[in-house]
Amino acid sequence: MDLDEDISQDEKLRLAVQHFLLTCSDVLVPDKAPIKADIMQSVEKGGLVAWYRNFVTPESPLAPLDEALCAKLDVSNAEKVAAFDVKIKDAEENLGESEVRDAMIEKAAHFDSIGAQTESIEAHSAVVADGKAGAAVRIDCALAKIRMGLCFTDHELTAKSVEECQKIVDEGGDWERRNRLKVYEAVHLMSSREFKKAAELFLDSLATFTCLELIPYNTFVFYTVVASVVALDRVTLKKRVLHAPEILSVIEQIPALADFMNSLYKCDYARFFQSFPVIVGQLQCDPYLKAHVKYFEREMCVVAYTQFLASYRSVTIESMARSFGVSTGFLDGELSKFISAGRIHAKIDKVGGVVETNRPDAKNALYQDAIKRGDALLNRIQKLSRVINV
Repeated sequence: MDLDEDISQDEKLRLAVQHFLLTCSDVLVPDKAPIKADIMQSVEKGGLVAWYRNFVTPESPLAPLDEALCAKLDVSNAEKVAAFDVKIKDAEENLGESEVRDAMIEKAAHFDSIGAQTESIEAHSAVVADGKAGAAVRIDCALAKIRMGLCFTDHELTAKSVEECQKIVDEGGDWERRNRLKVYEAVHLMSSREFKKAAELFLDSLATFTCLELIPYNTFVFYTVVASVVALDRVTLKKRVLHAPEILSVIEQIPALADFMNSLYKCDYARFFQSFPVIVGQLQCDPYLKAHVKYFEREMCVVAYTQFLASYRSVTIESMARSFGVSTGFLDGELSKFISAGRIHAKIDKVGGVVETNRPDAKNALYQDAIKRGDALLNRIQKLSRVINV
């Protein structure tokens, strides 16, 4: 994958991830001192005073707020904003609409860079307020709002900005921005637990990924694999993920990801369960995925158990436990939970120590559904006929 190495991740997004790592347990992130130092150095160097104030609440690992640093950065920020205002006024008085808009874009980009959420949104909205900005400018402004929403976990702003951006793209956005929007939307959908839609968008963007300002490429591949294994069927997984060159080029750089994906496909369940905790640990350290860890664990267990049982009419719990590298007691508890919830079509013979599958007949299910719908239709027709006769 040939990516422009000069493009780096949006600093406020990078720092938001770093700050999230500080909130993780010491088991997952044992050495937090370098992370704190990196955040404070980056805030001072980049002048991210608004980001700093927003993130450093009394509960933040970075508390208390460094008031002296804030005062220093406030002075620098005020000077820059004043300079932008002078430039905009000069453009309005002496130059044309294009120069005015360029100056307004610079001011909006400044607010964006320091993490000033309200000011950034207002400034980007002002850039396109007259309705004369081109599609590229309007899309870039909407993408900036999406990044701001993702940075501050503002789901309403993110969803609204994704919808706004999609409308502009549909009206005539260029190819490169269309592809960038797919990744932005996929990250939003993934953070909202819509893994199937997210997986489709991630996979559509594999060969055209350029969103380094949003997430690093390795993170993009991690998200693609995670969303795909939990949402796609085995055939689609092989066709679109397992042998994708874009994924294979970096998957070995991501701890346990190759083992996790390949072992599931190859039905090596013991190896799958060995790599599973490593992947879960990475999810717990991700600001977009931590809220969905329990869901992911549950769904992946259902996928693995269902895939295993698909080959058998009946199998002993002991044999199945041995395949997964777990105890019979643990497996019995897991299967009982999923069977009672209707997630796995099987039953457990406790006396014989056997799991018996009872997969539903798809054709019979369709037949029964047709009969049920037909009965409902006949009942409605009879009621209607009685009304008409009266």
